[in-house]
Amino acid sequence: MVVPWKMVGAVLLVLVGAAGSWQFQDWRYGKQLADQARLHTESLNQLTLTAATAQQAEQDKRLALEQRLTASEQTHYRALNDAQRDQDRLRDRLATADLRLSVLIDAGDAAQGRGVPAASGTGGVDHAAVRARLDPAHARRIIAITDEGDRGLIALQACQAYVRALFPSR
Repeated sequence: MVVPWKMVGAVLLVLVGAAGSWQFQDWRYGKQLADQARLHTESLNQLTLTAATAQQAEQDKRLALEQRLTASEQTHYRALNDAQRDQDRLRDRLATADLRLSVLIDAGDAAQGRGVPAASGTGGVDHAAVRARLDPAHARRIIAITDEGDRGLIALQACQAYVRALFPSR
């Protein structure tokens, strides 16, 4: 049997060419894949940095909101304490007879005899208006009602400040 060396050489040449082209494609695609992997890594790093920056901004916003809410809470707590202290002082002054509450009486009613006799006293800012002094028990009830009203107003202001702090653009 005769070996056709030309045919073996041609097959060998084809195999070497195929292997060479295979290796060349491997290098070329390997470089492309490496570049693509590098770009992907850079993109992921950029996204990570962007997300970290956004998260830090949100944390800063939250911290600022918490500080505003804390300051608002302290302000309204102080206002509530001040109102309570003022009410306590007023209640004490009423209890010790240091202060008496009185009401203005309609001058027309007093002239027709339907009014309460005027309270005696020389000083006043009503320019001789007819006044009636309230019973201390009634005065205490009125003070208690105004105390509850003051606390309600202060609580309402605190709620409004809270909502304004949460939604500053509204």
